[in-house]
Amino acid sequence: MSIPSTTPRSGDELPQGDAKVRAVRSMFDSIAPRYDLVNRIMTFRMDVGWRRRTIRELGLSEGSRIADLACGTGDLCRELDRAHMVPLGFDLSFGMLANARTAAPLAQADALRLPLPDASIDGVTCGFALRNLVELDGFFDELARVVRPGGRIALLDVAEPANPFLRFGHSIYFGRVVPLVGGLLSDPSAYRYLPRSVEYLPAPGIMLAHLAAAGFHDVERRLLSTGIAQLLTATRDERR
Repeated sequence: MSIPSTTPRSGDELPQGDAKVRAVRSMFDSIAPRYDLVNRIMTFRMDVGWRRRTIRELGLSEGSRIADLACGTGDLCRELDRAHMVPLGFDLSFGMLANARTAAPLAQADALRLPLPDASIDGVTCGFALRNLVELDGFFDELARVVRPGGRIALLDVAEPANPFLRFGHSIYFGRVVPLVGGLLSDPSAYRYLPRSVEYLPAPGIMLAHLAAAGFHDVERRLLSTGIAQLLTATRDERR
C-alpha cells in the first residue's frame, strides 16, 4: 500500500498541519510489518544501541512509570521493561501498534493530546518521531503537563554530523541508499519521504531553548555515532 497524495514525492513541498497528520499515520501503517527489519539493516543495528543509551540517559530508577511516545512496534518499551521500569506505549499509527512486540499496555493517541492526567508519569521516551510531529512547541508543552516535577525525558532522533566530510557521506547514504533499501524491502514512497522529513527539525539550539521555555532544566543534547543521531534529555522543573 502506498502513501496517500498528502505525502510528497521528491521535490514536492512537505505537508503541514492536518495533511501531515494524515500522511504520517498512513505512512507508518503501511511500513509497520517490516519497520523493524528495515531499521536494523539501514542502521547496521546501531539503532539498538541508541535506544539502550536513551534508557540509560533517562536516569530514572526501577519501577518508574514511563510513557513511550510514538512507540511503534515497542522497541523502547522492551528496553524499559529490561531496565525494570513500567512502560506505557502510545502511537498515532494503529498499524504500528498491531505489529508491536511488547507486553506493555498500548494505546492509539496523538502525542499532542495524551490521555494522561497532569503530572501522572515519571518520564517520557520518544524515538525518531520529533520530525513527524505537527507542532514541536505543543509537544514540549504536553510533555511538561504529563511529567511530574523532577521527572525526566529522553528524545531520540536523527541528526547530521558536524564534520563536513561525514555530513557529505551521510547525506549520500541517507538521501540515496536508505530510499533504495527501504523501497526494496517495504514501501518506496515512505522511504523517499523519511529522509526529507529531517527538514522539519529546527536548529538544535532552538529545540533546547523551547524545551527550557516549556518548563524543563538540565536540557542537554548528545550526538551519537559521529553525529548521525541525537539524544535530547531534560528534567521537569520542580515548580509548575
